[in-house]
Amino acid sequence: MAKKNIKRLYRADKKDSMLGGVCAGIADYFEVDPTVVRLVWVVMTMLTVFGPGIIGYIVMWIIMPRRN
Repeated sequence: MAKKNIKRLYRADKKDSMLGGVCAGIADYFEVDPTVVRLVWVVMTMLTVFGPGIIGYIVMWIIMPRRN
């Protein structure tokens, strides 16, 4: 039986992360530039009066495992 290549969502390791590695991990999962994900995250956070974006980042920082 062939083993399927399963894509997993991880926080980026320390060399690729700026704060917690969440945006870099999301960028790696979707195969886009981390700068784009960070900019979108900042804009969306500012548009929602900071609360949900910051809380969401912290929750994902806690829940997402770090890539080894």
